[in-house]
Amino acid sequence: MIKKLLFAMFTVLCVSQSNAQADDTKELNCYNKWSIKFEERGAEEVADGVYTDVIITIRIGAKATCYSGKADVMGKKLVKFYITREDGTYEEVKRTWKNNSNKDVLIINGISETMVSAHNELINVLWPKKVKPKKAAFQKAPEPTDD
Repeated sequence: MIKKLLFAMFTVLCVSQSNAQADDTKELNCYNKWSIKFEERGAEEVADGVYTDVIITIRIGAKATCYSGKADVMGKKLVKFYITREDGTYEEVKRTWKNNSNKDVLIINGISETMVSAHNELINVLWPKKVKPKKAAFQKAPEPTDD
């Protein structure tokens, strides 16, 4: 009886330890990393124009791929966007979109609204050069002294 109880406790301990290790190994994808940076620092407004320094993120489930790209902004809305090929040329991102999610795409805090393709890809365009600089940390007060 004691052996069974010890074996059960050992099994529970091993399972809980392996779950804890699995939680520690979860990594953020490229979209999550950029999104956190934008959220923490904020971003400058994206003016109308053509930008050749954007990041295009394509997510399916928990996986994300980030590409360098180009984007056209008009009326403070994303009009077209392109992925940069290795030879420096651009290919326009064309998809069949759900609910016209590619129309009137606003840019909020340096990130476009999410567009959803017919294949359930979640696509955003990010303007990394619009991220505000990191703020200086707060200065710590001195500890009391025995004067």
